[in-house]
Amino acid sequence: MKILKQSHQLSSKLEIIQTEFKDCDDLVIREFEVGSENEVKMALVYIDGLADKVLVGNSALENLIVSSRIAQPDKIKEDIKEFVKNKTLAITEIKEIEDINEAIDNILSGETVLFIDNVKEIIVLSSRGWPTRSVSEPQTETVIRGPRDGFTETLKMNTSLVRRRIRDTKLKVKTLSLGKRSKTDTVIMYIEDIVNEKVLKRVEDRLNTIDIDSIKESGDVEQLIEDNWLSLFPQIQNTERPDVVAAALYEGRVCIMVDNTPFALIAPATLNVFLHSPEDYYERWIISTIIRTLRVIATSASLFLPALYIAVTSYHPGMLPTALTLYVAGTRMGVPFPAFTEALLMEGTLELLREAGIRLPGPIGSTIGIVGGLVIGQAAVEAGIVSPLMVIIVAITAISSFATPSYNMAIGFRILRFMFMILASILGLYGIIIGFLVVAIHLASLKSFGIPYFEPFSAMGEHTLDLKDAVFRSPLSTMKFRPRSFTNKNLVRSQDKRKEQYGEDDVDR
Repeated sequence: MKILKQSHQLSSKLEIIQTEFKDCDDLVIREFEVGSENEVKMALVYIDGLADKVLVGNSALENLIVSSRIAQPDKIKEDIKEFVKNKTLAITEIKEIEDINEAIDNILSGETVLFIDNVKEIIVLSSRGWPTRSVSEPQTETVIRGPRDGFTETLKMNTSLVRRRIRDTKLKVKTLSLGKRSKTDTVIMYIEDIVNEKVLKRVEDRLNTIDIDSIKESGDVEQLIEDNWLSLFPQIQNTERPDVVAAALYEGRVCIMVDNTPFALIAPATLNVFLHSPEDYYERWIISTIIRTLRVIATSASLFLPALYIAVTSYHPGMLPTALTLYVAGTRMGVPFPAFTEALLMEGTLELLREAGIRLPGPIGSTIGIVGGLVIGQAAVEAGIVSPLMVIIVAITAISSFATPSYNMAIGFRILRFMFMILASILGLYGIIIGFLVVAIHLASLKSFGIPYFEPFSAMGEHTLDLKDAVFRSPLSTMKFRPRSFTNKNLVRSQDKRKEQYGEDDVDR
């Protein structure tokens, strides 16, 4: 940043401001004088649209002029700065600074700056008042049972939604600014006596090493601080839900929030986390376990089903029962393409419909996806381009892919699906097995801020209790310890007080 030198005179300060904000017609400079005798010159400076003009006018400008008129002149001249701060300004949050560069940053952040003639200190008034979107239900993480509030694009509102759920002084919020030009407000949230100190240190170090012009969204931060940017798998969880952030903080993880986006980042993240839904913890354990099992099966089907169809029909038809083999051969009698080309055409069409549906307005997008899939599938079968069984395989694959809760993880699986299809077309089932081993080795070597991606499965002996909340979900009363995969202190999070009060036998009955 350019170092600006200013004198204590008001005219000098305003000259610097006007030079730096040249051709900025939304800059407002309101000069005025206070005091009935020996008037003192002052100026309020803010950006129109970023600051609350009503607040500035009623709580600052009006009070300064009116209070100074009824005050004794000697009281004003005695210490004008203290008089302004303690007897005139009716604003809840004010601070003093001396650097005019910092004053410019505050103006660009929506604050109002008060300059006083022949006073070194500059007073910053909290007056942020830009248009904001109200709290609404998250669009990407819908649940049947659970809170309906979601993050917005305003950072202060997002931190307050988390504060509402964690009423603990140990919840820490550290603020920093990222981007040399954008100066985007960013916060790190964690619970002091639960967080993994090593993970917190890694997060802070990586954020402090970011050197870039602008941070437009939390996705920029995610890409700059993740462990392996070549991997298809996300290593940082993102969410629009305050309850997900609160639950992660209670587990000892770290949350990163960026201004101007409703998506918060949570680190570290493991493969297990991306297959869980917030709703898993609001339903009873039996229902959650069944749904999780179904979700894992659906995710596996979305990854391997087209590749298995190609391998079996092209290389291993003997693995199918005789009646089914004859039926598959009969359906493919008039198809001019091999199984791989057939699957590639249908999967590519499906991805095209999915992408087009996302970009179109909501009602139109869903209509295009459903009608387009039905029409194209039926027309392709009637034209003899693909077999009916292939349409069924693609439809099951598409439905199964929607069962993955995390959009980032689902995209990775969609890309891997095509890789498995290519391997199946070359080597059959052997190609699928080789591809699976390569992916498994990659996942086993992958880490998120020092935490193995396969936790808790990679440390079965040490983190056996964490398996209570892996694929299966144990009853809530039995999950008394925090996940050792994420933290190593303050592990006990619940105790059964009923046994202490009524006795173990009575509680069991």
